[in-house]
Amino acid sequence: MSKSLARNKNLDYSLLAIIAIIVITGIVILSSVSAAFAFKRYGDTYHFLKHQILFGLLPGLFLGFLAYKIKLSFFKKWSGPFILLALIMMILVFLPGIGSSSGDAARWIRVGSFSFQPSEALKLAFVIYLAAWLSNRLEKIKQNKEASFWGTFLSFLMVLGVIIVLLFCQSNASTLGVIAAVGIIMYFSTNTPVLHTIITVLLGGGGLFLIIKAAPYRVSRWMVFLNPDLDPMGKGYQLQQALIAVGSGGVGGAGLGMSAQKFGFLPQTVSDSIFAVFAEETGFIGAAILIFLFLIFLWRGLNAVKESQDNFPKLLALGITSWIIIQTFVNIGAMIGILPLTGIPLPFISYGGSALTAELIGMGLLLNISKNST
Repeated sequence: MSKSLARNKNLDYSLLAIIAIIVITGIVILSSVSAAFAFKRYGDTYHFLKHQILFGLLPGLFLGFLAYKIKLSFFKKWSGPFILLALIMMILVFLPGIGSSSGDAARWIRVGSFSFQPSEALKLAFVIYLAAWLSNRLEKIKQNKEASFWGTFLSFLMVLGVIIVLLFCQSNASTLGVIAAVGIIMYFSTNTPVLHTIITVLLGGGGLFLIIKAAPYRVSRWMVFLNPDLDPMGKGYQLQQALIAVGSGGVGGAGLGMSAQKFGFLPQTVSDSIFAVFAEETGFIGAAILIFLFLIFLWRGLNAVKESQDNFPKLLALGITSWIIIQTFVNIGAMIGILPLTGIPLPFISYGGSALTAELIGMGLLLNISKNST
C-alpha cells in the first residue's frame, strides 16, 4: 500500500474549498431540519446528526483521504474486484439474516445494530470500473475501430444490464436511473458512433416505460408530476407539502429551525425532502446559494476533466462529477415540481451514512485527479 501513495503536486484548493463548504453546510442543514423529528422519535435532538457524523462523515473523511493519497493506478488495477464486491453486496440484501428491508424494498445489509446501503457503494464502484474499462478499450478502438466499437458497446450493455436487474429487484428505480445516466454520459464521451446513441436512447426509453408500468406507485408519481393537483391528500401529498414549504420560505426564509412543514406535514424531511425544508427556513436566498455552490462544484469538476492528460482520470472525474450533479438536479427538481418524485437523496445534505461515505470517497478521488492533472 505504501508504494501506492501519490506525491502531492497541484491540489485544486478551489475544489477542496467548495467541497468543504458544501459538506459543512450539509451538517448545519441536517442539524436544523432533523432536531424536532429526532426528539419526537428518539428523545434525542441530535440523534440523526450524531449518526451522520459517526457513520457517514468520519469514515467518509478517512476513506476519502486514502482515496486522495493513493495513486490512481491502484484504483484502475482493482476496479474489477471493486465492482464485483459491490455486486455481491447487492445480492446479500436478499439473504435472510443479512438483508434488511423497509416496506417492499430490500436495500440494506444489517450487521448487529449497524446497517448500510450497498447501492451507494455500487455507484462509486461502477464509475471506477467503467472509467478503467473504457480507458483500456480506447486503445483497441484505434486498432480496429468498427469491431472494437461494437464489442465495447455490447459489453457495456451487458454490464449495465446486470446492474439494472439487481436494482430492479430491489425496487430501486431512482438509483438505477442515476447509474444509467452516468454510465451513458461516460460511455458517449469516448466519441462513440451516433448509431450507438440512438440504440441506447431507444432501449433506455423502452426500459424506463416498462419499469414505470411494473409498479403502480411509479405510475402514480408520473401522474402527479403531470398533474400536481391530482389527489393532493393522497398520492400528491408529498409534492404539495414540498411546494408549500418552498413557497413559504419567501425571499429570506423563516429562519433556521423555524420550519412549520417539518412538524408532521412533509414526509421524509431528513432525507428526500430536506431541500424543501431548507428552502422554507432560508428562503430563495438560501436555496439559491446552495444551488450556486453545486454549480461551482460542477465547474471545478469539469475543470479536472479538462485538465486530465490520461483517459482513466478524465473519465473518472467525469463520472464522479456527473453522479453528484445528476443526483442534485433530480432531488431539487422533484422538490420544486419540475421532475417526478424519485427518492434520490441530496448529495452531502440528506441523512444517510452510506451515501455520505461514498460521496466523500468520490471527492477524495476527484481531488486526487485534480492534483495530478497538470
